Amino acid sequence: MTTQLWVFGILGVASTVAAFAWNRRLFGGFGGSASGSGSAAASGARSAGRPSPLEALFYLFGLVSLGLGWYFNVRYTHSAPHSASYVNYTKALFSNWASDSAAQDYIMVNLVLLPLWSIVDGRRRGLRAPWIFFVMSLFTSLAFSMAFYLAFVERQIRYTSAKANATPNTSAYPNAEPAASSTA
Repeated sequence: MTTQLWVFGILGVASTVAAFAWNRRLFGGFGGSASGSGSAAASGARSAGRPSPLEALFYLFGLVSLGLGWYFNVRYTHSAPHSASYVNYTKALFSNWASDSAAQDYIMVNLVLLPLWSIVDGRRRGLRAPWIFFVMSLFTSLAFSMAFYLAFVERQIRYTSAKANATPNTSAYPNAEPAASSTA
C-alpha cells in the first residue's frame, strides 16, 4: 500500500472514531444487566439501546460500500502510483457523457448537499459535530458517511424518545386526569 492510502485510511478511521466519540451518549449502556439491575426507563435514558434493524442495515450497507470503494481506490492508486491524486481521480470521472452525468451528481451530493444536509439536519436533531460526516466522506466514501449519518440519526431519534419517556412526571398529581373545562 502507498503512503497516500495509509494517510487516507488513518484519516478515515480517525474521522469515524471522532463521530462516535462526539456522540458517545447515544451508544453508552445498552440497557440494564441480565440480573435486572436498572430499570428500562433509566437505562434507555443512558443510550438508544441496541441497534434497530434499520440502523443495522445502515451500518451494513455503509461497511459494504467502504469495502468496495477501498478495493477500487487501491486498484486505482496502484495502477498509476505517481499520478494518483484527487485532481486526477476527478478528471478520470469525466471520461464520457454517461460518466460525466454520474460524476457531476456525485460531486454535487458529496461537496454541497451532504454537508448542508448533515450539518443543518444533524443540529436540528441534536447530533454533536454533524460536520464530521462530510469530513468522513472525503476519506472513506460518500455512501459510507451517508449510511453512518442515517444510522446516527436513527439512534438519535430513539435516544431522544427514550430520554423523554424516562423523564419523571413532576406534577403534584402524576396520575390525575386533566381537569374538565368549566366553560361548557
